[in-house]
Amino acid sequence: MFTIFKWLFRIFALLTVLAIGALALAYHFAAGSLPDYNADYAVQGIDAPVEIVRDNYAIPHIFGTTDRDTLYGLGFVHAQDRLWQMTMLRRTAQGRLSELFGRETLPIDELMRTLDIYTYSLRAAENQSAETKAELQAYADGVNAWLRIVNEQALGRGAPEFFLFTNQIEPWTPADSIAVLKIMALQLTDAGQREVRRAKLSLQLSPERLKDILPDAPKAVLDLPDFSYLVAPQDSRLAELAPHPLSPLRPIGEAGASNAFAAAGNRTASGSPLLATDPHLGLSAPSIWYLARLELESGGAIGSTIPGLPGILIGRNEGLGWGLTASYLDDQDFYIEQVNPDNPDEYLTPDGFAPFEVRQTIIGLKGEPGLTRKLRHTRHGPVIPAPHFNVHSVTPQGHVAALSWTALSAEDTSIEMVLNMMRAHSVSEGKQVSEHLLSPSLNLVLADRQNIALQSTGRAPARNPRQQGEGAIPSAGWIAQNDWQGLAPFSENPTVTAPSSGIVVNTNNRVTDEKFPQHWTNDWGDTQRIVRAQKLLNGREYHTLGSFIEIQTDIISQSARTLLPMIGRDLWYTGEPAEAGTPAALRQQALEAMAAWNGEMNEHSFEPLIYTTWLRAVQRRLIIDDLGPLVADFERPDPLFIERVFRGIDGASVWCDVTQSTPVETCSQIASLALDDALVDLSERFGSRIDGWRWGAAHQALHKHQVLGDVPVLQWLLNIRQDTAGGDNTMMVGITSGREPNPYQNIHSAGFRGVFDFSDPNNSVFVIATGQSGHFLSQHYDDLSLLWRRGEYIPMSLDPAHARGGADGITMLTPN
Repeated sequence: MFTIFKWLFRIFALLTVLAIGALALAYHFAAGSLPDYNADYAVQGIDAPVEIVRDNYAIPHIFGTTDRDTLYGLGFVHAQDRLWQMTMLRRTAQGRLSELFGRETLPIDELMRTLDIYTYSLRAAENQSAETKAELQAYADGVNAWLRIVNEQALGRGAPEFFLFTNQIEPWTPADSIAVLKIMALQLTDAGQREVRRAKLSLQLSPERLKDILPDAPKAVLDLPDFSYLVAPQDSRLAELAPHPLSPLRPIGEAGASNAFAAAGNRTASGSPLLATDPHLGLSAPSIWYLARLELESGGAIGSTIPGLPGILIGRNEGLGWGLTASYLDDQDFYIEQVNPDNPDEYLTPDGFAPFEVRQTIIGLKGEPGLTRKLRHTRHGPVIPAPHFNVHSVTPQGHVAALSWTALSAEDTSIEMVLNMMRAHSVSEGKQVSEHLLSPSLNLVLADRQNIALQSTGRAPARNPRQQGEGAIPSAGWIAQNDWQGLAPFSENPTVTAPSSGIVVNTNNRVTDEKFPQHWTNDWGDTQRIVRAQKLLNGREYHTLGSFIEIQTDIISQSARTLLPMIGRDLWYTGEPAEAGTPAALRQQALEAMAAWNGEMNEHSFEPLIYTTWLRAVQRRLIIDDLGPLVADFERPDPLFIERVFRGIDGASVWCDVTQSTPVETCSQIASLALDDALVDLSERFGSRIDGWRWGAAHQALHKHQVLGDVPVLQWLLNIRQDTAGGDNTMMVGITSGREPNPYQNIHSAGFRGVFDFSDPNNSVFVIATGQSGHFLSQHYDDLSLLWRRGEYIPMSLDPAHARGGADGITMLTPN
């Protein structure tokens, strides 16, 4: 017996030693890819030395003699800190993820090969100006310089992930940067999906009820009797794809939610303009954003970049600050194309049948032979295969759906805006530079030392006034009047400069009241935050840096303040106290708390959790009998729809009646039943003690590694989790997933926040959601995340002395 125990102990000790050795070896190889911020390098491709000063958060301050040398330095530091992220963005654009991840990412590759984004990027790279080509090449040379150093000095392949998947990294090219911008364009539009959803709903609902659940739907869309036969599903068994972390095609409502606002000098305490900006995208580890300071020939520029793009995307220089929001331009249209029943290689056009443009592509698969796919293209754009965009659900047999999208252009000069905005020093120059942007369409909020402005950018499709679908639902591809007539001139884009109010603001809200075809979009991104923003911005005559920070991080839900009095008006408890520990007591406690709540979505409170769950339950009860399976398209509650129902606008209260039942239910009954649903759900998830519920614990922000975030053990090393305040409709947005098993999880928030003060520009503040490094062993992987969670910031100055005085490391690149 003793001998058996002795041998078991020896085996256990040996396994322990081997495990420790394996961990030590893994750590050694992983740590080898951590960049040394104090190392100096001799490199090719620069004309003079480039100094890279890292402050204590590893934010690089790059000082080059020429703009090209400085952009070279930016490419160098992007590759040092975010090489894996850049590689994934490029592979996504190329449709080459499955070479690493197998069939898991095959649908993404099929979609990207169908859209052919990378080919358009290659062509666009050839159509840039000579100066732009040179600057794109300088940035690429900087990336490739770091790749050569990694190879020559065996620096752990550049990132730990490359040990697990591949050690082959292709050189960066100018087309790769253009492709990254096109990937961002795809992330920032959901116009195509919204068309499909409206078409599906139009088959099931009357025009009046469609207007309830999609309040902005234009009347013309509802009066198309000839469309119904077109939208018979081709194959209802095909389900829409669940969102993959690497997919740039995001679900409806996750294509962008941002705030940007500015005050002119007559509305600030200092007499100089202020600007605040916080773009919202899906959360990830590391964040998509990366802070940097660039020394250009025109002066310094500082702010947030995206690895892969050569420039400050959001930030300021000495004379100008610029912020961005998604504009929600309707830049996509689906066309239902009729296939020739006698020849499947042809489709119907206004001039008769014409052949599809056909090309073959081979998608590489890890561990398997490559798959050959036949891709078809029509005069409107690529044919989209099921189940992408869920467009198969409105495509009849014998037809296919083609996508027109402004970003699918070889003449795209959008990258010039990224490069040149840093060198603009006035509002007028900034607006002029923004003309280069084709896609993504953004609202640009500008402030210089004297003026403020809001400019909607991007190019809108020029639609025929007689287009059948008015851009709101798919149109028949064989009818000429449905075709785009090119692009609308930039001069028609919504804009305002130096408003008399002294304030410009955008929260993805409506920016124009023009009718079709100058309507800009049928679906605006916000109806709630703008109400709160206006209240806060107009609530004081003079603003300061502090008041702008307060507005940017405000967590009051305007929708809660509007809706709770309506859905609870007949429910507020006035009877005898219920017996402790009973469902009635829990209901009483909840109602008393909600009656006294001020709508603050505080992470330490339980009221936001009750409100959010109650609202979800209310909407589900309102729509499930009418929409059936389509209820899955409305995972998050729509405050505008619920308000419309409970106010009974245009008969909308009919939604409260359950169609299948004999009695006529009232809205008060629905609200009461929904509250019971919510309390049962919360008790099952978080226990029966209401004072033990916390919004922050349910509304946890998960900054997830896009590839390894679900791998056991590794997920605890790579993912960043934070309890967060805010909600779907607060200024400090934290959009909930709406999906099980964590419907309240914060999945979409402000990855970057900045506030610029032109009375003291060096007092401007910035923060990103994670940290500068994409390397999980770096202290800078998540060192900004706690500040971000708290709504705090760090100062960033254009004064070189500030950076050098507190430098964490200095790298010199010298010409070889």
